[in-house]
Amino acid sequence: METNLSSLKKTARLAGFLYLLLIITGVYNIIYLSSKIIVKGDAATVANNILSNELLYRTGIISDFISNFFFLFLALVLYRLLKQVNEHRAKLMLALVIVQIPAAYFMEALNITSIMIFKGEILKTFELVQRQDLAMLFLKINKYGMMTLELFWGLWLIPLAQLVYKSGFIPRIIGILLMINGIAYIIDSFVYMQLPNYHFFTSRYLLLFIIPGEISITLWLLIKGIKKGYVSN
Repeated sequence: METNLSSLKKTARLAGFLYLLLIITGVYNIIYLSSKIIVKGDAATVANNILSNELLYRTGIISDFISNFFFLFLALVLYRLLKQVNEHRAKLMLALVIVQIPAAYFMEALNITSIMIFKGEILKTFELVQRQDLAMLFLKINKYGMMTLELFWGLWLIPLAQLVYKSGFIPRIIGILLMINGIAYIIDSFVYMQLPNYHFFTSRYLLLFIIPGEISITLWLLIKGIKKGYVSN
């Protein structure tokens, strides 16, 4: 029993560490890079913004690759940790993460292609304006793709929240916060798709419901591992 408990603690702390790395890379891309590279205006403005900060922009692409690598291994470790609670839900959680990875990597390929078009490395026979418009199309596809993936960011948290709530070794309040977190992601994705003019305003409020869930599970797994007094079967 002690061996099982010790193994459970190690698995929980590994999950917490991977979740922390996922959050760090996510914050770098979504918050830091967004503040440094403000992509707005017409195609010429966007091209200038990206090309004048090309190295920084490319670090975001690399960071996304690494982030999705952490995401996949986090899901695998959480599956190992929580499959004893309910294996079917644990498999559903894992599947909802796995289906995201190929799409995420494909979207980064669009980002790389956009840079090459902006620099004139490909489609050299096209006029400058045509190249810029095509590169912008790829960037917009990437943006819509990311907001579609946000739907899955929410969906995978639903079975995770249920597993955490019923686990017995993680506080139930964290499961509730994760459920709210997942629903907020889903709402944000639908608002962007259906009511894009209101997304800027709603995303600010939804952020208040997104932060507590994933932060709390990360800190709990990393610091506590499992609930004090928990008895492993």
